[in-house]
Amino acid sequence: MKKLFLGAIALTLTLSVYSCKDTKKAEDALGNAGEAIENATENAGEAIENAADNASDALESAADNAGEALENTKDAAGEALENTKDAAGNAIDEAGEAVNEAGEAIENAGENALDKADKALDKAGNAVKNAKEKVEEAIDDNDQ
Repeated sequence: MKKLFLGAIALTLTLSVYSCKDTKKAEDALGNAGEAIENATENAGEAIENAADNASDALESAADNAGEALENTKDAAGEALENTKDAAGNAIDEAGEAVNEAGEAIENAGENALDKADKALDKAGNAVKNAKEKVEEAIDDNDQ
């Protein structure tokens, strides 16, 4: 019975040791799971931080590109305005030259018309003078 009692104690002691080993293994497994969760949380945080940085960089790049596009549009509009001003100025200059040429042509035409009218008046005056002389001659011839 003593052997039986000692055997039971030995068996209980052995079971206790194995039970403690299993508890230790479970504790280690739980610790490993905690570390895995902690690592996963850190990795997720880093991934979120990287995604936020990438999104911020993309937004900054988009803003820079939009700013450059706006600047290019502003420059193009300025150039177009300058070209329009130059074209309008050239058109005004050409119109002014055309008006001056037309004025000169009108002035020349007027001078030519005055010259012709003056010549016509001279001819008419000569014709009237000749007619007067002929009338006077005819009167003188009738009086004699």
